[in-house]
Amino acid sequence: MTEVDLRQAAAALRRAALAAVEPRAAVLRHVSREGDVLVVEGRRYVLSSYERVFVLSFGKAAVPMAQAIGELLGPSLSAGVVLTKHGHLPPPESLPAAPWRYFTAGHPVPDEDSLRGAQAILELARQATARDLVICLVSGGGSALLTYPVPELGLAGLQQLTDRLLRSGAVIGEMNAVRKHCSLVKGGQLAQAVAPATLVTLVLSDVIGDPLDVIASGPTVPDPTTVADARTVLRRYGLEETVPFHETPKPGDPLFAHIQHVIVASNRLAAVAAVASARQQGFNTLLLGTYLEGEAREVGRVAAALAKGIRSHGDPLPPPACLIFGGETTVTVRGAGLGGRNQELALSAAIALDGWPGVLLMALATDGTDGPTDGAGAVVTGETVVRARAQGLDARAYLAENDSYHFFAALGDLLRSGPTGTNVNDLLFLLVAP
Repeated sequence: MTEVDLRQAAAALRRAALAAVEPRAAVLRHVSREGDVLVVEGRRYVLSSYERVFVLSFGKAAVPMAQAIGELLGPSLSAGVVLTKHGHLPPPESLPAAPWRYFTAGHPVPDEDSLRGAQAILELARQATARDLVICLVSGGGSALLTYPVPELGLAGLQQLTDRLLRSGAVIGEMNAVRKHCSLVKGGQLAQAVAPATLVTLVLSDVIGDPLDVIASGPTVPDPTTVADARTVLRRYGLEETVPFHETPKPGDPLFAHIQHVIVASNRLAAVAAVASARQQGFNTLLLGTYLEGEAREVGRVAAALAKGIRSHGDPLPPPACLIFGGETTVTVRGAGLGGRNQELALSAAIALDGWPGVLLMALATDGTDGPTDGAGAVVTGETVVRARAQGLDARAYLAENDSYHFFAALGDLLRSGPTGTNVNDLLFLLVAP
């Protein structure tokens, strides 16, 4: 089995994983229509009993999720707002027109367009009455895209806070605990705006373990975190503690008693599809879990160690072998380079695998954008650092500068797919030839 064979196998795993979490199909697996009745995971909503039906869709998968619901609702839809990341909106001629409105905004750091999109969503939410049905479609990236900071902080203050959190190494739950308490829309506050209308929330999860209160900062679920928790996060990472926080609706609030939440796709669904693909290709395959966390460069070294164990002793699987992980690592930024967590993981693994034959690692962000780059991740083998040296590239120096993007761009080993239309966290594939 050659390196070309391994690359082709990894590409097939990636295709299978992304196909399993395609947002339109994911929504339609959980929602159907029977005449005048919308059926959501077994719960029935008689559309003619509502005066109006609104759709609020935000996140990196906002467009295909909205298209799926729009097809089901047809003329029953009264109004809808879609908010997604810049560059993730298809050409206008391919999008349904009124009653839809479309917005794009900045990610991972919010911008003025984030405020405009959030304002449009809040305005529609606040129009809802007890006679209306509101369907909220939530996907990863919603924390940055749906942004309405408390006036005392403002957009500039939130941008600075977000940038510092992203560089600190804080995990997503910690970041969102902070963001919820300086927002007017996160942590259950969108549900507060919709009340007393009937609310259904469909979620495409991009967070380890699928906690509803963390995904997109939980805009329609009760918030178990407190202002004290948010301040603890800031202290933990040595950040400014004078952020103007306020409390959010908590578990037990009657506001949430009759809201339905359904997770339509997740990282595990993508990983399981990749496992099936690997086995079909003849690999001895093991899913090692979808709770992968930690500093990206440390995880890269662990992945390389596992590859060496398979190659040398057939532990934990004999080759041809495939190990699959899902989750999300973090990067503590110390250098001045450009990259993302998957690229940094891959670069660290490449250094550890230097000279080892018959091994390939692919690390990727399922949304097609890894960190603030146009790369989705990277592919490395035991020859990656060898090729880099031949071009005068010092892999360790690039890693020290957090500059994995330019390292892989020079070698042609970046994964560049453009936006995939979905977002269920990251995947790591480790392939070892016999």
